[in-house]
Amino acid sequence: MSDNKHHDAEAHFREKHLMLDPLPRGQMNDMVMESMTGKPSWKFWLTVLVLAGIVAYCLVYSWAVLIAEGLGVAGVNRPSYWGVFLVNTVFWIGISHAGTFISAILRVFKAEFRRPFTRAAELMTTFGLVQAGMSIFMHMGRVWLSYWLMPYPNQRMLWPNFHSPLSWDLLAITTYLLSSTMYLFLPLIPDMAMARDRSTGWRKAVYKVLALGFRGTEGEWTHLRNAMNIFAFAIIPVMFSVHTIVSWDFAAATRPGWNSTIFGPYFIVGALHSGMGAAVVVLAVIRANMKHMKYFIRAEHFDAIGKLMLIISMTWAYFFFNDYMVQWYGGDKWTKMLLHYHEAGPMGWMWFAMLIVNVAIPWAILWNPKWRSTPWLVSTVGILINVGMWFERYIIVPISLTINRMPFTWRQYQPGIELYLGVGTLALFILLYVLASKLIPMIPVWEVQEGQMAHQFKKYGRETVVAVSELE
Repeated sequence: MSDNKHHDAEAHFREKHLMLDPLPRGQMNDMVMESMTGKPSWKFWLTVLVLAGIVAYCLVYSWAVLIAEGLGVAGVNRPSYWGVFLVNTVFWIGISHAGTFISAILRVFKAEFRRPFTRAAELMTTFGLVQAGMSIFMHMGRVWLSYWLMPYPNQRMLWPNFHSPLSWDLLAITTYLLSSTMYLFLPLIPDMAMARDRSTGWRKAVYKVLALGFRGTEGEWTHLRNAMNIFAFAIIPVMFSVHTIVSWDFAAATRPGWNSTIFGPYFIVGALHSGMGAAVVVLAVIRANMKHMKYFIRAEHFDAIGKLMLIISMTWAYFFFNDYMVQWYGGDKWTKMLLHYHEAGPMGWMWFAMLIVNVAIPWAILWNPKWRSTPWLVSTVGILINVGMWFERYIIVPISLTINRMPFTWRQYQPGIELYLGVGTLALFILLYVLASKLIPMIPVWEVQEGQMAHQFKKYGRETVVAVSELE
């Protein structure tokens, strides 16, 4: 009876946990490669065609119109000189934080559940920062003069205005994009080597270059792990500094509603809130549409991310109401007028919708383990969170600019062409993911295999437990 109980316990663990359900290495490699090299379906090509059409019209054509006609075709005007362009910039930088949080912070804390979806999160960081940088260039208007932001010696003595938030954002986004791209590439090297050995034609030539001659020797693994550990510890403060700089774009001003000392941590938590919501949506889409992904991405992973989403939602609620109460009791009449305008103004519905989807819905759903482990339900919560976080950025930027200390300048912000450009950046983000799914392994198969080697069953008396050993 004890042996039967032992086998039943093992079967239960294997069914629920990827790390305890190993397959032969060759089979796992073939599963990942098949999801990349398999013949694309008509749904794949239709998706690519639709997304490319949206990008061509909403991004390329609309940006051309913006450049030709000037910022007059956008809704930015006195007093809301910052509109949807800056809303999207803050939003996409927030989305990018999920990759660093999942891959770097959870790697440092040795959270084993992160292994199968670190690649998807790292891609989210890089692709999200691309959209954030594009939104900054759109906001500049005369994008051909963007080189003025670079601090380089020149005969005209043109130096960047370091009082301008554009200079801060350029420094933050460029640093984060370069570091996150290198951090994406490092763990990709072994998978590129695996793809190189299992590909032919042009794929083999490309993967051969990207694999950098990796052969899997003990010395190569040692150097790779050391490099990844260094980057993991180095990119975490970069992540925090980037969104802190973005929050300073607002908090360093003396405008009502912005001059808040809590904006730094508030923006960071908000970035994690939207980033984790986007990460769970990406995982649900990958699991539903790519072959063999249900083996790698299981209910346990949605359960783990759901717990993080619930904790982050609670933290975001604390910082939101902390900021609200401090400003309300601060005594400044313009700030009180602005807070009242948020709730009772023409866009008051957005303020209440933000609280419902950012706080009420996650708290109502994510506390239940069964609901938390249901992919479609958790991904729906993730979509709603991102809608709510976009609303939050919209309230902070153009709506807050409506109320200032000069009532004769008050005017309701009405977005124009920037809405099309925002849709275009979203379509480009999704399109990059769709194309990446056919070009690189979406599952870091070597990390999954390494984790499965580290996990083993041990029997203590009548109990079967899971032990995790350190791999050097």
